[in-house]
Amino acid sequence: MKNESLKSEWLYTISPKGKFIDFNFKEIWRYRDLLFLFVKRDVIILYKQTVLGPLWYLIQPLITSVIFTIIFNGIANINIGDNVHPFLFNLAGITIWNYFAECLKGTSDSFKKNQNIFSKVYFPRVIMPLTVVISGLLKFAIQFLIFIGFYVFFAFQDKSGTLDFNLVLLFPVLVILMGLLGLGLGMIISSMTTKYRDLTFLVGFGVQLLMYISAVMYPIQDAVKKIENSFPKSASFINPIIENNPLAQTVETFRYLFFSQGDFSYKGILITFLVTICIALLGLVVFNKTEKSFIDTV
Repeated sequence: MKNESLKSEWLYTISPKGKFIDFNFKEIWRYRDLLFLFVKRDVIILYKQTVLGPLWYLIQPLITSVIFTIIFNGIANINIGDNVHPFLFNLAGITIWNYFAECLKGTSDSFKKNQNIFSKVYFPRVIMPLTVVISGLLKFAIQFLIFIGFYVFFAFQDKSGTLDFNLVLLFPVLVILMGLLGLGLGMIISSMTTKYRDLTFLVGFGVQLLMYISAVMYPIQDAVKKIENSFPKSASFINPIIENNPLAQTVETFRYLFFSQGDFSYKGILITFLVTICIALLGLVVFNKTEKSFIDTV
């Protein structure tokens, strides 16, 4: 009776996670002020002592789009259609891709980067990867506004394609899919880097490699045809990787929404949604399992 009366006086009980999938919304909401504090840290403090500050959010996608336009559309002569300017085409792919890359790279070292905080005070550990996803969403919003600005500019030159109003509701779905994919993969990698530090050095290279098979700078069907013509023996292996890549489907659908060019299928989006949910749940399971003992190995 005495123990029960003491328990009733406690506000919170900190105990090991016992569920296979544990995502306590109530507890995370209780620590929402801490979550917003970390988001502010990631968005503002990161560029506080730089000369250009938040302008780096704008410079990076613009320069990358210019380089892609010169290399892939000028030199490699990738066909993107006649009604869309190559720069706008590349900017669209880079804008949605950057959000995924930001989530993946930011969450992939959650345990290692925050080990000093984790070892001193308790709070829901999943707040750290969620911080990356939310702060990345703010950065995506800034870059998306720049994309819209160029979209309007090229619309006056009839080089922006046609906005598909029937698919406008898919826009937030595509953004959420990219965020969840980056979050799930990032949590898996973060859990693995507590034991295998080499993965930290492979993340940057892996993201760049993944970009080239995710249709960021080319239409899927144009790439498939070029591979079939140039590498007929390898086409049966490479093309399915590109066509069934959930990231490629998301990028292609994002561009189709704004340009009405390329490929779009509800089946592809449905498969992407299911794969994304599976990866996000797997990442949460691995993350929860690792947080119980990571402090002994990190």
